[in-house]
Amino acid sequence: MIQAELIRQCLENKPSAQKELYKTLASKLYAVCLRYTRSKDEAQDWLQEGFIKIFTHLHSFKFEGPFEGWARRIVVNHILSELRKVKNRGNFADLDSVFDLQSSEAGPQDQLQLNDALQLLNHLPEGKRVIFNLFVIEGFSHKEIAEMLSISEGTSKSQLNRAKDILVELHKKFNGTLHEKNSGR
Repeated sequence: MIQAELIRQCLENKPSAQKELYKTLASKLYAVCLRYTRSKDEAQDWLQEGFIKIFTHLHSFKFEGPFEGWARRIVVNHILSELRKVKNRGNFADLDSVFDLQSSEAGPQDQLQLNDALQLLNHLPEGKRVIFNLFVIEGFSHKEIAEMLSISEGTSKSQLNRAKDILVELHKKFNGTLHEKNSGR
């Protein structure tokens, strides 16, 4: 948990506090960024830009609720803004039932499952991947997603359902491939 004193020191522009806050949140927020892109470089860029926004808007944090959730929302909003820019230049079985993503003390097997899940997510088309991430992983409602993405709630729901269907098919295909490899075929 992030201490209020650390946030206050960041508000005073103390570099050591800013570095500590970055070290505390970077890996979690990087994982968020990776869920929205297939590129590690782009995820790293979004993370850095997200932290700039976090530090720029830190004065607006009201110390009501967890700071990590507030910071995550800043990063997600930044990612959505970046995705809108790209879109303007040129739109499931529940993931937790397929993979155990909730464990913060993941062992090697759990880490493999998490990596497999992220690989499956990377095969979703961008719009479906974004909606899936926002609903299943970030916990936003369809109403919130519709407002963030300027789409209807029905579109959000149908894109989520299509993403689930795609993930189920990919999971079946992926498990079949693994089974063939493990049986020596």
